[in-house]
Amino acid sequence: MENKRFVGFYNPSVILTYFGVLSAFLSIYLGSIGQFRWSIFCLMLAGLCDMFDGTVARMVKRTEPARKFGIQLDSLCDICCFGITPALLGIHFFSQEPSDTWIAFAAGFCLTLCGIIRLAYFNVMEEERTSKTDEKRSTYEGLPITSAAIMAPVAYIAGAVAPDYRPIIYCFFEFLTAFLFIFNLPWPKPHGKQFLVMIAIGLGLFAGVLLL
Repeated sequence: MENKRFVGFYNPSVILTYFGVLSAFLSIYLGSIGQFRWSIFCLMLAGLCDMFDGTVARMVKRTEPARKFGIQLDSLCDICCFGITPALLGIHFFSQEPSDTWIAFAAGFCLTLCGIIRLAYFNVMEEERTSKTDEKRSTYEGLPITSAAIMAPVAYIAGAVAPDYRPIIYCFFEFLTAFLFIFNLPWPKPHGKQFLVMIAIGLGLFAGVLLL
C-alpha cells in the first residue's frame, strides 16, 4: 500500500458528491436564518447532484479501493443531505413557535433514523445481490432516502395553501416519508423516459418553490 499524505481518494469522480454536501450545508444555514425558499432550493440542488454523481463517477477510471470509497462516501453524504438536513429544516420552521418544537424534533428524528435504517439495509442487500448477479437493479425496497429532496419542496408548496400551518404540514410529510423509507414496498428505479419524467418533476418543483 502506497504512503499518502492525506487519507481518502481524491479524483473528479467525487466532485458532484462534495458539491451536494455543500448545497445541503447551505440549506441548513439558510433555514436557520429564515430563508426557507432558498433553503429548500439548496436541498433540491443536493438531490440533483445525487442523481448524476453516479454517472459522473462511472466516467472516471478508478482503482477498486477508490470505487468502494465512492460507495461509502455516497452513503454517508446521503445521510447528511437527505436525513439530517430536511430534519433540521423542520425544526427551523418551528423556530417562531418554541412550544411546538417537540413536534418538529420528533418528525426530524423519525426521518433521520428511518433514513439511516433504509440506507444501511439497502447497502447490505445490494452487496448480496451484486455477489450473485450482474443484472441492473429494477426496483428498490423502501423509498430511497434521496426522495427527501422531493418531499421537502412538495411539503413547502402544499404549505402555501395554508401558510399558518406550513410547519405542521412539513412535519406530516416528514412522518409519511419516514414511514415509506422502511415500509417494504417496491419502488421502480427510474430508467430512460422515467428518468426524464423525474427531471421534469424536479424542474416543476424548482419553479413552484421559487414562485410561492
